[in-house]
Amino acid sequence: MALKDVKPTRSELIALKKRIALSERGYKILKMKRDGLIIEFFKILEQAKDSRGMLGERYKKAQEMMAVANTVEGAIGVKTAAFSVQEVPDISLSSKNIMGVVVPEIEASKVKKGLIDRGYGLLGTTSVIDETASAFEDLVEAIIESAEIESTMKKLLDEIESTKRRVNALEFKVIPELTEARDFIKMRLDEMERDELSRLKKIKAHSG
Repeated sequence: MALKDVKPTRSELIALKKRIALSERGYKILKMKRDGLIIEFFKILEQAKDSRGMLGERYKKAQEMMAVANTVEGAIGVKTAAFSVQEVPDISLSSKNIMGVVVPEIEASKVKKGLIDRGYGLLGTTSVIDETASAFEDLVEAIIESAEIESTMKKLLDEIESTKRRVNALEFKVIPELTEARDFIKMRLDEMERDELSRLKKIKAHSG
């Protein structure tokens, strides 16, 4: 189809301008969301660094105490103490919202226990068993905290990538294409007006 055969209307131009304005507004909102999510991600990343460090330290401590307990109490004594524990940690999973992103929130109770609550009794065991149990309870707490933080980081990262793709699509594809179409329609309308004006002048000249 030749350029002169394309005959857009003013209403098409107005509709395009509205779509461009809407796209630009959406682009600004999404860009703000992306930037905000990145800030939140880096805050969580700092927490993750601390959490990973804590997890490593507590894992090392628990392993060291287990080695000591096996030496002092013997493998059978340690297993007997472990199997005597009746109460297990109570873990509940809920969620919270970070800039429109639903992330997990893990609550745990009954992780840290008193001497009586551990079930193996105070008689027949040494303080090494208590220290080992305490070290592993600390490790479980660190694992739960780390799980929440790592899951939150993954959710935020996925949302950042998704938002970034939408921002890029608007910036580099949708808005440029709409702008190009608007400019083309405006140019054709101007040409059509000039042609119509020229035609009217010819008619007037002939009729005069």
